[in-house]
Amino acid sequence: MITSLLSISGSDVLTIINSLLFILGGIAVFMVGMNMMGSNLENAAGKSMRRLMKKATKNRFVGVGTGAAVTAIVNSSAATTVMIVGFVNVGLMSLTQAASVIMGANIGTTISAFIMALSSEGGAFSVAAVFALVAFIGFVITLVAKKDKVKRIGAIFVGIGLIFVGLDVMSGAVHTLTVSYTVDENGVAVKNEIASAIEKMFIAIGNSKATLTWEIPVLFILGAVLTAAMQSSAALTAIVISLASGNLISLQMAMCIILGANVGTCLTSLISSIGASTNARRTAMVHLLFNLAGCFLFIWPVAFAGKHIAKFLNGFISDTEWQIAIFHMVFNLLTTAALLPFVKQLVKLACLIVPDKKGKNAGAEECDGLDKRLLKTPAIAVGQVRKELLQMGQMAFSNYKRALDMLLSCDLSQSEEFRSTEKSINDYNSFISSFLVKLSLEELAEADEKKVSSFYHVASDIERIGDYAENIVEYAQKMKDEKARFSEHAKSEILEMDLHITELYKNVGKTFSEIDLKYLPMVESEEQATDDTCRMMQNAHLRRMTEGRCTAEAGAIYLQLALNLERIGDHMNNIAQSVKGYAHK
Repeated sequence: MITSLLSISGSDVLTIINSLLFILGGIAVFMVGMNMMGSNLENAAGKSMRRLMKKATKNRFVGVGTGAAVTAIVNSSAATTVMIVGFVNVGLMSLTQAASVIMGANIGTTISAFIMALSSEGGAFSVAAVFALVAFIGFVITLVAKKDKVKRIGAIFVGIGLIFVGLDVMSGAVHTLTVSYTVDENGVAVKNEIASAIEKMFIAIGNSKATLTWEIPVLFILGAVLTAAMQSSAALTAIVISLASGNLISLQMAMCIILGANVGTCLTSLISSIGASTNARRTAMVHLLFNLAGCFLFIWPVAFAGKHIAKFLNGFISDTEWQIAIFHMVFNLLTTAALLPFVKQLVKLACLIVPDKKGKNAGAEECDGLDKRLLKTPAIAVGQVRKELLQMGQMAFSNYKRALDMLLSCDLSQSEEFRSTEKSINDYNSFISSFLVKLSLEELAEADEKKVSSFYHVASDIERIGDYAENIVEYAQKMKDEKARFSEHAKSEILEMDLHITELYKNVGKTFSEIDLKYLPMVESEEQATDDTCRMMQNAHLRRMTEGRCTAEAGAIYLQLALNLERIGDHMNNIAQSVKGYAHK
């Protein structure tokens, strides 16, 4: 093998170098196209993906369909699996639900192989040439379009076109290396020494003319390692199809590499689970176990009956590229069909391999509401931020109620719980703000950009409500120290203001959670009521002071309290008004 390679002339060495550079460039163009198409499709279909993920909670069959659909959209099983790890980590999905979605993701990724097989179709007018035109049309759309949605459609066209252009570049480079004869300037056929040397090299590790024995694990490991290195089974599949189209490898060899690629793609999800919750790490383990089990089931027929499988496929279609794509799809379909009934057993095995952390109660998780893995799916991350802001708002309102209760009862026994919640509110504000900064750097749809911008202010408004609640606790402490008391009239006025704030909170929550402007009139009415009640409290205080029915200590706190309660109403109103920037009119 080495002797045959050393016999190649200097000019042929340059041909090899040029071809290898074109292959690397083709891979780069292919990957850029995949990422461009996937990210823009994900942003364009963000709401649909959220609905799909909600449906995944129904049953395992819906989960498989969801995984297949989402992976077909983003064109990457690794991206889908990383997304699922993030969902499990933040509690959007259970481990059992995630297992079925992962199985579907393996089916969805087979679309890549069919795209690559289609790109290899020849003819007077090649498929790659058609999609090169598609890329140009998409580029023009991105230049002239003004609407964000139209620009994303153009970017999707560019991505699709680049996929086929990259594959065509790779195929052309491989063809240069593998064509058996070339024609010189005199029209005489000359044998290609490069092709001869490469053919001998591949025969040395096994091809259609040699039986595969020890070469099977070598090819399997090669597929796993290369996929792990590139973090894309689609990229390796593209290379395998290019080599197969140039007759450098047989279908049996390609099948071994494809099986290895299915294991190698698990590395991305395993890496993404580092530092995540226990269930998130179990999700990555389920992905690995599923692919290992599938490969174990298929490696034996490929090893001992590979030629018969190839002959069977050849009876349907003669092109090796399409045979690889069909094998890839059948492998994932049969693996899913075989293992889907054993989802619970697969999850139990993952739980045994990844046990609960010591010192933690069963089911206890280190689960932040927002996970950086969600940044890979910005449309879904935006929805999750909204949920966390609602949770933060609930904490702030609970603390307000707690503070008011301590003030009116002069019982400070809830102080410790109040301080703990206030710290959580501040932590939420800091974490959400940091997450929003990272999210704003991702590719966002126009509506999502507006949401992210408004969320900064919403987090600040909620944090300020918490601060005003903290002021109320200080007033409670001061009244206890000074042994001051509010009159029954003053208490009734405070409770009247509390009723308006409570009603305001309910309508603000509906407006923000449902993104529905129909609640705004009620929000504005209650906010105006807090303003009117604040003025009423001030006038009533002055009347009581004039009549000598109020102490100076209690009166000063009462006035400050009225202003603080009115400010809480203002911040709640701000949260509801923020929805106007992106809500459907």
